[in-house]
Amino acid sequence: MARIKFAYIGGGSTRAPGTVASFILQGESFSGSEVVLIDLNQERLDLVKAIADKMARTRDMDLKITVTTDRRAGLEDADAVLSSFRPGGFEARHLDESIPLRYGVIGQETQGPGGYFMALRSINALKSMLQDIEAVAPRSVLLNYTNPVNLVAEAITHHSPIPTISLCEGSLQAAGDVARAAGLDATLAQATVVGLNHGSWSVRASYEGKDLFPLLREGWERRKNDSTLRGVDRRLLELAVAMDSVPNHYFQYYYYRDEILAELKAKPTTRSQDIMSQVSGFWKHYGEQAAAAQPALDPALSRGGIMELELAIDVLDAIFNDRKEIWAVNIPNNGALADLPDDMVVEGPGYVDRDGAHLIAQGHLPRQVAGLVKALGEYQALAAEAAWSGSRIDGIRALAANPLVPSLRIATEMYDEMAAAHRQYLPERLLA
Repeated sequence: MARIKFAYIGGGSTRAPGTVASFILQGESFSGSEVVLIDLNQERLDLVKAIADKMARTRDMDLKITVTTDRRAGLEDADAVLSSFRPGGFEARHLDESIPLRYGVIGQETQGPGGYFMALRSINALKSMLQDIEAVAPRSVLLNYTNPVNLVAEAITHHSPIPTISLCEGSLQAAGDVARAAGLDATLAQATVVGLNHGSWSVRASYEGKDLFPLLREGWERRKNDSTLRGVDRRLLELAVAMDSVPNHYFQYYYYRDEILAELKAKPTTRSQDIMSQVSGFWKHYGEQAAAAQPALDPALSRGGIMELELAIDVLDAIFNDRKEIWAVNIPNNGALADLPDDMVVEGPGYVDRDGAHLIAQGHLPRQVAGLVKALGEYQALAAEAAWSGSRIDGIRALAANPLVPSLRIATEMYDEMAAAHRQYLPERLLA
């Protein structure tokens, strides 16, 4: 089993207890390893460490858990780095979600202008993090969960020599989500899903080994007048049947734009405000579990429970223990998807072993959905470059390229307001 030093940037976040729990559940694959939790808040780091130490001891795991607020020191000689953090916290996310609504544009964490400004903040923060990794852990692999994954990954892979695999569970859940909406058993549905992170479609889908789509069409006919089929479930099922392909659920923001915009405007709070109202409860629960003899995270009281960022641990295991497994990854295309440039970061099944991750060729996307994915890909490339080294005009051009932004005027006015609101997290070149 692999003995590694695993550095987790974001180790004091609300997701950290569940992520460390995921690592400990697979701890036998990393016996003798060290997990370094890195964050800005010492008190929360100490709490997460207390939970992790007790979980490891309960399972009789040989794992060393350390914490630090000194990022470079924590990264030194790391074999693997996990990046999962949110510059500006949920307060910044609230601005991402609320400001666009005043312009008649969807406000969302990873899509549209909200996702764009999260990318600008995240990539700005990641530049110094990458400098530290290159300086003190140049042979490490970076597993990135920092959102928006596709824009962040696009920037990193074009500007850093550190091998980077970006991850998201969304594509693993797509088939089950739409099957559930059709009244089927989600565990029996499978799909090969490709495209961009939060912008992918199925090229194959099955249910108990047979074609999934006749069952989805039957489910839609049976449930389309069912008043209990609402919101995202209804939209996903209708969209899958219309396009004959299983969509990532983020496509609802593009194909049902007016409907969702109306819902967001009518809602008295943003999603970030809803989460912020729960954060004190999360930390209360974590404090209770840190004091317990045998910590047990309750998914109803924590961010993700015990399965948080589990895919990162699976990929880590596949690399360092040479498992030769297939996992959903976000890495440069290199010909795997015929509709997108070779150097663009795309999402799809990848073969993972001691040499890293390599996408498995999938050919073309269904033609009826390829156009929007291509447009989102061009936006992804523009946004990544603007975030890394661009000026204000580069930033406006990238935002105007986003399919959710209706005009240059709105792009310009919205960009300037959001840049001013996030000024403390952005480089001056994007403000001037």
